[in-house]
This record gives sequence, C-alpha cells and structure tokens, in this order.
Amino acid sequence: MGSITFNHVFKHYKGEARPAVNDFHLTIEDGEFLVLVGPSGCGKSTTLRMLAGLEEITSGDLYLDGKFINYTSPKDRDIAMVFQNYALYPNLTVYENIALGLKLRKTPKFDIELRVNRVARILEIAHLLDRKPNQLSGGQKQRVALGRAIAREPQVFLMDEPLSNLDAKLRAQTRAELIKIQNDLKRTTVYVTHDQVEAMTMGTRIVVMKDGVIQQVAPPKKLYDEPANLFVAGFIGSPQMNFIPGNVTLEEGRYYFNNKRMKLLIPRKYDQQLNQLNKTLRNVVFGVRPEHVIMQPHMPAEQDDIFMQGEVQFSEVTGADSYVYATVGDYKIITRVDPSISYVSEDKPAIAFNMDKVHFFDENTGLSLAVGGDEG
Repeated sequence: MGSITFNHVFKHYKGEARPAVNDFHLTIEDGEFLVLVGPSGCGKSTTLRMLAGLEEITSGDLYLDGKFINYTSPKDRDIAMVFQNYALYPNLTVYENIALGLKLRKTPKFDIELRVNRVARILEIAHLLDRKPNQLSGGQKQRVALGRAIAREPQVFLMDEPLSNLDAKLRAQTRAELIKIQNDLKRTTVYVTHDQVEAMTMGTRIVVMKDGVIQQVAPPKKLYDEPANLFVAGFIGSPQMNFIPGNVTLEEGRYYFNNKRMKLLIPRKYDQQLNQLNKTLRNVVFGVRPEHVIMQPHMPAEQDDIFMQGEVQFSEVTGADSYVYATVGDYKIITRVDPSISYVSEDKPAIAFNMDKVHFFDENTGLSLAVGGDEG
C-alpha cells in the first residue's frame, strides 16, 4: 500500500516573504500516478522533497499509508526517487548501480540478481549491465536510474523532472515506457514536471501549482475542459486559451458578453453563477481554446450576426496542425484551422466561436464562472 496524505502542509524558508509551499492539502491514492505541474518556483519540487524527507516540513502533517512520517528519515520511508541528473556512480557498472540500494538494505545476493535482471529486461538494458555510466547515452543513463528505483520495489516512486535532459524523440519514448511500467507495477508515483505535455499524457490526476498554492486538482481531461481559474486555463493547452476582456449584461432574461467589438450570448450553464452576482455590468474574461474558434475564408451571407471580420497576422504550420494568429479589432485570436486551407497576412476571414465550449472568468478573482469548474 502506498497512499499519501498531505494535511495542510507548509514550507517556509527563512528570509522569504511567502511560503514556498502554502497549505498543501491532498490525498494521493494507492497506485495513483499523480503529476505536479507548474512554472519554475511554484513549489512542486519542494513538495516532492518534503515527501522524500529531503526537506523539513515547516507545519502540517504528512502520512504514508496512514503512518505519520514528518520526522521519519529518508531511508526509512520506503520511497525511491529518480532525479533529473540521474545521480549514477561513475565507478560502478550498470548492474552495480541498480543493485546498490538493495545491497545497502542487506538483500540476499540471489534476490538482488533476480531483481536486477528482471528490471533490466523491463527497461531493455540487459545488454548494458557490464558497462559504466560514461559508456551510456543520456537515455540509457535515465533507464538505469529508473531501474535502480524499480529494483527496490518501494511503496512510492518520486520523479523530479526525470526526462528534461532527453531530446524530444527520446522523451516521448521514455514517457511511454514509464506509463507501461506504472501500469505493470501499479505503485504510487508522484511525478514533477513543468512540461504540460508530460503532465497531460502521464497523470491519472494533475495538481497545478502557482506560487506554492494548489490551483486545481483534476484528471487531465477535466483540467483541460473545466479549468478552475484563469491561471489553469492559460497554463494548460498549447497554444494557450484565447482571453478577451469585457462585461456581462442581462437583457430580457439572458446574459450577454459585451465589449466594443463583440456581443455574445452566454450559454445557460453560467446562469446559476451569474444570478448570484451583480446583474449590471461586470468585468469578466471570455476564454476560448484555438480549436473552438471557427474561421472561414469569407463572411457567410446568412450568419453575419454570428461571425465577425478578422485580419490575419501570420500562420504557423506544425505538421498535422495549422494555427492562424489573427485579430478582431484590438483583440488577438489564435485558431486551429484545416491545414488544407491557406491563410496569409492581411487576409480578412470570418471568425466565430463555438459557444458551447467557451469559458468565462471573473476578472478580479480569476475564478471560473461555470458551475462545476471547481477543483476535483
């Protein structure tokens, strides 16, 4: 069993104005693959290091499988950590690096041999067991570091940006391997990254952090479809969500989003939240992802009340996808378009939005105005 509970955990470094980790409160289920994601300095690695026992907790309680571990030494926590820099011993062979933790725990030699060989087969490094780290590529070194952690068979794996030193192709391959290993071993894994692609493809749940504070906890799809606030909406997704400022008005029982270039009917799902707010002008931010922006080369004759005229700034082709960067008046819009349709600078396409897929946020608090857009 490897459930983890953070009970209102804080980490405050001396001399710093604000906590590095601020009231982290979360339970991680046994066997879960949880990803901590956020920009540099958001507190994700500090959180991981407190769990590993490498950083002292300023206040709050930490439990592993129901056992209080605030003051338990790292070696007694039954946790294995994989670092960004591999941390391999250069004078030891691959076999010896993988076996080292088992030897320190006085594991019988026969068991060590079984575990090392099994892990080497899983990671496809059996042919490298006699080599030294300086004879390995970056990807091979990372597999050895993973192998050393797996061989210990701990309750929990901790991974601190383990793929950041690999090239794009190798990162994708290693991501797939890690997911397979997690599915096979079913051990609790806490994974830190600043890469949202890693977070979205690997995590069963994702914790988005900013300035030491949890912004939202949710499975990847919910996080993408129902961001709790402006920060999450802008951080998750590439290119990021379009944001347009404006106001909300109530007219004949329906809410509208207004600014100097747009008047958009707000879907009914927002009515409950908006009814609790001031029904006169209220500052909001309209959000829409690039794939939910509709662009056509010419203004449709029948739908000129839905479409607005835009102006193309430039296009970006990324292979299977093509993105157009345009403006509607002073407002910048990014849209994903059919790659077979070419748009060039100064084209005047028609632009509309899939209103069933848009988001509205309170400009002052940053919080989503959608019911159900809360932390999950």
